[in-house]
Amino acid sequence: MSIESVRAFFAEKSPEITVIETEASSATVALASEAHGVDPDQIAKTICLKAGDVVLLVVTAGTKRLDNRKFRDHFGTKPRMLGPEEVVAVTSHPVGGVCPFGLPSALPVYCDLSLKQYGEVVPAAGATNAAVKISPDVMAELTGAAWIDVCQ
Repeated sequence: MSIESVRAFFAEKSPEITVIETEASSATVALASEAHGVDPDQIAKTICLKAGDVVLLVVTAGTKRLDNRKFRDHFGTKPRMLGPEEVVAVTSHPVGGVCPFGLPSALPVYCDLSLKQYGEVVPAAGATNAAVKISPDVMAELTGAAWIDVCQ
């Protein structure tokens, strides 16, 4: 189960961080914001994309949208969203629960600068009703993410 891989990730790398499960779905930014009582931009949404032949994850502030030009300038190609089945295949996480933690194999992870405005963000944790509260810098450090500017 995907949430278990996230729990194992934190047990090994940062045991003080616990996975929070909610009764209600937190599969969208609006639902997650409501479930966790935070600003929608504090929801750290993870997008699974292809840049050419490379599958990667971009984590952004909840209401921010990718800027195709900035993405193309950084990666040399336009982004292509993966379908739900492809996302599960490469991350083991369902859409609405995708996160950069507990992946079955390493993927390049990028954190957008839009996350830096908050001391704490709430990314999903491998299920549509699971999340963690974490500082953006700690998230980037634990996942080996690079900071980039690819949002509008």
